[in-house]
Amino acid sequence: MTNVACVGAGYWGKNLIRNFHSIGALHTICDGVVEVAEKFQGLYPDVTVSTSFDEVLKNSEIDAISIATPAETHHDLIRKALNAGKHVYVEKPLCLDEAHAQECIQLAEKLGLTLMVGHLLWYHPMVLEIKRALHAGELGKLGYIYSNRLNMGLLRSEENVLWSFAPHDISMILGLVGSEPESVQAHSANHLNPEIADHAVGLMKFANNVSAHVFVSWLNPFKEQKLVVVGEDAMMVFDDTNPDWSKKLAKYAHSVEWDGSRPVAVKAEPEFISLPKAEPLKNECQHFVDSVEGKTAPRTDGQEGLRVLKVLNKLQQAMDA
Repeated sequence: MTNVACVGAGYWGKNLIRNFHSIGALHTICDGVVEVAEKFQGLYPDVTVSTSFDEVLKNSEIDAISIATPAETHHDLIRKALNAGKHVYVEKPLCLDEAHAQECIQLAEKLGLTLMVGHLLWYHPMVLEIKRALHAGELGKLGYIYSNRLNMGLLRSEENVLWSFAPHDISMILGLVGSEPESVQAHSANHLNPEIADHAVGLMKFANNVSAHVFVSWLNPFKEQKLVVVGEDAMMVFDDTNPDWSKKLAKYAHSVEWDGSRPVAVKAEPEFISLPKAEPLKNECQHFVDSVEGKTAPRTDGQEGLRVLKVLNKLQQAMDA
């Protein structure tokens, strides 16, 4: 089994620690805050705990490093880990700068090491089923996609809501469409902090008259995580906040009939698609280990991370404009 060191034991890092431990891959937990490190030593007494990233890099027993630290640190940590001969899993976004992302990708390729980005929803059975159905032609010609990621809370001071919430949604949209957008537009508003957007809408236009939009906000009265894919013959809705696993994914065979020159909507009852229950993050951690051991490209590799980063930057430029 690949030995993984989890670097960063904060809000999301603790979940990676739990899942790498559950699949038997966790070797070391590293966090620069002594109190945090001591806490996790008590929770995982069978695992090495360190406050030194350099010590982790020097440890020959460690094969791979999982990075869950602030995005501005990713480039430096990835580069150091790869140069130390470690495979790398890094939470989204890959980097903040496209040139830095490209550098990391090229370095991983040069050294023959795995570089994987944590775009979690590509390890969710529901999203994979949508992609399968779409590419199998079950929805007909793709028309548009929209994704809402809304909540009240998780307020950030180091990054705006676009960079905090939207990478997952952009990743899903790019993977479902199979190409990058030809043009983008964006609108945002800053309510709590004049420097940081609290809600944003990003619009993307693709070839073949396909469009998509992403709506993200951390000032919403309720939590919503919903992906809607509209095809010519059917539509699919993934409602990740539905507590009933069997009703998270629905297919609507709605159609349009024509009364002369007037279109008429013909609605159908939803068909709920039940899939075996699985924890996406556990699937993602296992996929990383499998990619390392099988020497195969991960589903969300560095190139996929770079594509998402390019769209994020274009949307940010549109917001700034």
